Amino acid sequence: MRKICVLTGTRAEYGLLKPIIRAIRNNPELELILIVSGMHLSRKFGETINIIKEDNFDINYTFEMNPKDDSNDAMAMAIGIGIQKIVDCFKNSNPDILLILGDRIEVLAGVIAAAYMNIVIAHIHGGDITRAGLDESARHAITKFAHIHFPATQKSAERILKMGEDKWRVHVVGAPALDTILNTPLLEKKALEKELNLKLKKPFILMIQHSVSTQHKDAEKQIKETLETVKELKYQTLIIYPNSDTGGRKIINQIELYAKEFQFIKIYKNLPYTVYLSLMKYADVMVGNSSSGIIESSSFKLPVVNIGIRQEGRERSNNIINVEHNKEKIILAIKKALSITFRNSLRDCKNPYGNGKTAQEVVNVLSSIKINSKLLQKKITY
Repeated sequence: MRKICVLTGTRAEYGLLKPIIRAIRNNPELELILIVSGMHLSRKFGETINIIKEDNFDINYTFEMNPKDDSNDAMAMAIGIGIQKIVDCFKNSNPDILLILGDRIEVLAGVIAAAYMNIVIAHIHGGDITRAGLDESARHAITKFAHIHFPATQKSAERILKMGEDKWRVHVVGAPALDTILNTPLLEKKALEKELNLKLKKPFILMIQHSVSTQHKDAEKQIKETLETVKELKYQTLIIYPNSDTGGRKIINQIELYAKEFQFIKIYKNLPYTVYLSLMKYADVMVGNSSSGIIESSSFKLPVVNIGIRQEGRERSNNIINVEHNKEKIILAIKKALSITFRNSLRDCKNPYGNGKTAQEVVNVLSSIKINSKLLQKKITY
């Protein structure tokens, strides 16, 4: 039986991986090894390992590698700690393939360890571009380590090929987020209100704003521009904690201050992915710089005010309004997003990220690909 190791370090990435993890577990030819680390184990970020347990997945290994703070040097040290700890997981489990998604520090640590232990690496969402922060560098570095590529779109696949990767290694499978959106029942409004313990009002804003690692010194200033917008508009606003990136603590401090002062602001450390998607279904506008505002949002024809450079370069539909970190411009963008004219323009909005069959396509490749020296030996194609 082929052993597939899946590494997850954040709530958002787990939400994307969930249908694939389930498909691996349900395949009689595959054995699932699940490693949980990073933000999942942090009390500060809501201990989202409990969500994984509630989903009835057996967790084989856990290890701590959370940075002591959100400084650059702490992030670098965390990667080193992660490499050391995941080596022990690999030695004990002896996986055939490591499956990872995205570009987080937990993923980078796992990939470096796997590469030097001759473990096949399969990477989901490679070839995406964002042109902001260290995520861009990490993502493309992971592509060069990976032996199997699962890009979400044809354009991402073309970028992988331009990096000198063999065509036979590249499998366009779409974004796994659509598996959940298209195949999982979401909560009805009353059930969602009960889950959140609040009454959803019109209009309401769903907000997630992360720090950009190359602009972390501006994180506090940037989030204040957004929060001052919320303060002026006085719309019900649901804010979800940012990732544990450099500068993230500054953002958390500010949203907690504003939430204490204004009753129309509610904050959540984390939410189960289906609850989060249900919020997207009923939200009037999404504000911030989350990748879900680019990838998942168009499935709900949800207007998105995308702030700053964090998602610059990602493929997107016509529901996105791009704006700078400027209060007045954000206000105008939100008002545009809520206008009847803009909402009517989204009737034909389509999601460019696939058809909801990603998990099965990934599992088909993982179970059938030949693991040999040809697969393990990377060669540049030019």
